Amino acid sequence: MKEHLQELLATALKRTLADAGADLAPTIQLDATRDAKFGDFQTNLALQIAKPLGKPPRAIAEILMRHLPESTRVAKVEVAGPGFINFFLAQAAFQSVVSEVLAQGETYGCDDSGRKGRINVEYVSANPTGPMHVGHGRGAAYGDSMAKLLAATGWTVWREYYINDAGRQVDVLATSVWTRYLQACGETLEIARRGYPADYIRQTAATLIDQHGEAFRKPAAEVLAGLPPDPATPDNATDAQKDEAKTQQERYLDALIERAKSLLGDGYAQIQAAALADQLATIRKTLADFNVSFDQWTSEKTLVDSGFVAKALAQLADKGLTYEKDGALWMRTEAFGDEKDRVLVKADGAATYFCNDLAYHIDKLARTQGESSVPPVLMDVWGADHHGYIARVRAAIEALTGRKDALNVQLIQFVTLSSGRMGKRSGNFVTLQDLIDEAGADATRFFFLMRSHDQHLEFDIDLARSQSNDNPVYYVQYAHARICSVFQQLADKNGQWDADTARLTLHRLTNEHEKALLTLLARYPEMLERAAAAYTPHTVVFFLKDVAEALHSYYNVHRFLVEDDPELQAARLALIQATGQVIRNGLAILGVSAPEKM
Repeated sequence: MKEHLQELLATALKRTLADAGADLAPTIQLDATRDAKFGDFQTNLALQIAKPLGKPPRAIAEILMRHLPESTRVAKVEVAGPGFINFFLAQAAFQSVVSEVLAQGETYGCDDSGRKGRINVEYVSANPTGPMHVGHGRGAAYGDSMAKLLAATGWTVWREYYINDAGRQVDVLATSVWTRYLQACGETLEIARRGYPADYIRQTAATLIDQHGEAFRKPAAEVLAGLPPDPATPDNATDAQKDEAKTQQERYLDALIERAKSLLGDGYAQIQAAALADQLATIRKTLADFNVSFDQWTSEKTLVDSGFVAKALAQLADKGLTYEKDGALWMRTEAFGDEKDRVLVKADGAATYFCNDLAYHIDKLARTQGESSVPPVLMDVWGADHHGYIARVRAAIEALTGRKDALNVQLIQFVTLSSGRMGKRSGNFVTLQDLIDEAGADATRFFFLMRSHDQHLEFDIDLARSQSNDNPVYYVQYAHARICSVFQQLADKNGQWDADTARLTLHRLTNEHEKALLTLLARYPEMLERAAAAYTPHTVVFFLKDVAEALHSYYNVHRFLVEDDPELQAARLALIQATGQVIRNGLAILGVSAPEKM
């Protein structure tokens, strides 16, 4: 319908500009109205071209209206306000949407042309040092649904997970596992206060013993000899005392890591690899249970070992974007909007996290380009605690590409639970797997997406578990199940329904409940475009709740199996069949199932 109206406006615009002898090429913007008194669609085209044509916007709107071709789908056109043109659609226009939905099925409202270009969407990317917590889950639900939205609205999408398997946090993981391994072998020593103490570390240690016996055992006295102290943080400590305790604890942990490497030799790499393999296997299982998948998993360690980081540094140097100072290698990010230049390689020769991460972004850009002439886009989905990191990465990407739009970062705000706590270091936290097992993948994804990603979210576990209309995901899924039940009743009565025949009866859809559903179905494509353009999959959630409410209202008032009026029955069955299809399509964008029975 929207495309049809845009075609009408394009013709009117062409005629208007020809009369005025003007050479303009404005973008025809057409939006669904929020209030029925302003019609169904509205355009500001007259306001766009009024100034260059030298006439008031309302006068231009009147001219455009006179030049609009006739259409049986349009009942009325009005000029409103300063020069908006409002379209009121004919009843037949709404009725025809049923045929469109039934004909197009799961592709209704979608644009799979890839005409907007290629986009690499990186999301989750949780450090492989433990199970994912519920905050990661919100990023997973958002990133996966956002990728689906983009793919449905003209983008060629590549989904990616970046494995941060290089750097100190992986050494902390390996050393924590080795400590638990030594304890299991009978050695007496404590887990480092800044290590990872949770049970998943013990599980990896137990696996190592099963596979390698005591091959990695070293006497505790030899492990601890000469190490600095690992003091507890004093009770009622001042901030200064807390900082001092933390500094000493980190110093101890660094010394323990070096001791592990020197005592174990090649065995250290085996322990680290086993720990990473266990954590990645857990992450992959959780994501699979959460209906989240990726086209590619990229390892930071592999990127470094392949020499790509060194090549990226050479590329930056060739562009004159790096310089040396105080023995370190810096990048000129301040010139591109960052608050200061950033270190890429420290004076001791160690690459910073920013260095490896920037190399990864360079790799993504090269791979995302493909054969398209449209410049590629990178979308990163990060936790809100990374907001201070955006400027430097964006500045670096702009320096490399000359484009301000090459990097799109979406920040995911924090999640709190109606019960439970998070905190990987404490060993007492609610994992995403726990939440999925408790509430189910469907409810968990739907609840994560009910609020805008840039707002804090409180997850109500009790509501997510409930089987009632108070539970939004149940309410939407129940609407779909009700539709399926009607067709099951038809089958039980040996009734017949044919979509092609039903299309000839759609003129019978005239009551207010039918009009409400038809209006919503017609707006589904426009809703997808708005949600994708604003990066707001929660828009789909609100839309589906509206559709479900309209369907339940319709169901509670009218009969669908009208045996004494076969024509009306066919029309109503066609309408609810189309409604069920749109509910399925929308739930698929959210990664949520559409059950036939509940």
